[in-house]
Amino acid sequence: MHAPLFVDPVHGGGTDPVLVRRGEEWWLVYTQRRARVEEPGVAWVHGSDLGVAVSTDRGRTWEYRGVIEGLDLEPGRRDTFWAPEIVHERGEFHMFVSHIEGVPEQWAGHERVIRHYASPDLEAWAYRGEVPLSSRYVIDACLHPLPDGGYRLWYKDEADESHTWAADSGDLDSWTVLGPVLTHRPHEGPNVFELGGRYWMVVDEWRGQGVFWSADLTTWTRQGLILDQPGTRPEDATIGLHADVVVVDPETAYVVYFTHPGTSGDGTGAAPDRSYDQRRSVIQAARLRVQDGVLTCDRDEDTAIDLG
Repeated sequence: MHAPLFVDPVHGGGTDPVLVRRGEEWWLVYTQRRARVEEPGVAWVHGSDLGVAVSTDRGRTWEYRGVIEGLDLEPGRRDTFWAPEIVHERGEFHMFVSHIEGVPEQWAGHERVIRHYASPDLEAWAYRGEVPLSSRYVIDACLHPLPDGGYRLWYKDEADESHTWAADSGDLDSWTVLGPVLTHRPHEGPNVFELGGRYWMVVDEWRGQGVFWSADLTTWTRQGLILDQPGTRPEDATIGLHADVVVVDPETAYVVYFTHPGTSGDGTGAAPDRSYDQRRSVIQAARLRVQDGVLTCDRDEDTAIDLG
């Protein structure tokens, strides 16, 4: 599989990818970290737009299309947008995106919320409101339909030791918080999908992706880790961070994640004193399969991506 899948041409800081289909096109929307800027503290992680790349050949090649406009609620204001989750439900596209006011220079001390936007075409977005959740320190939304109707939203609550929580909705506008879901250790970036007859959740544990499975989207059993060992492809020799999963048939899916190829260790690249080479990130993809009830990922597999 081509590696990297995509490199942000503006700042070199593509992270937190999500893939969504629009007709014959696939859109890659991602956090456009400003890895090339030299600003105090971790300001380079903030002030980020949502970058867009588009593929017309089922994911093999990607063309940069700019950023999503019009998400700020006040004219001329520069805020921070992270980790978009985009789905096509109820006849339109819905985006749940992490939002921070301004461009903080530090990690702690400022609120983070999840905003809901809707669009007919992935280009013009209408603000639907802030999602009322368990605290005002929440990021990394993930949405999946419930088998009996309605939707469940999973997210990271930093006010609860960075655990995954969940909330339910029948209409994507009104939400009921259910409580914590995964509390085994601090983590982020939950992503839920169905493959091989089971529901799966992967979460970014900053040492690879933690894998859990469920029969009902409520009770989760831990399997282990994927993307925790270095790969051999270009720019893929560190752990896989904050992943999205696209299911293309009942037995095959692709995990899309990012790496900090200029780092070692946990690969997060978030320290304020890092060089550009350590701050930069690239977006990668690998194939997922379920074999004997186990989710497997060979990030070195030599196969072409085909989103179908």
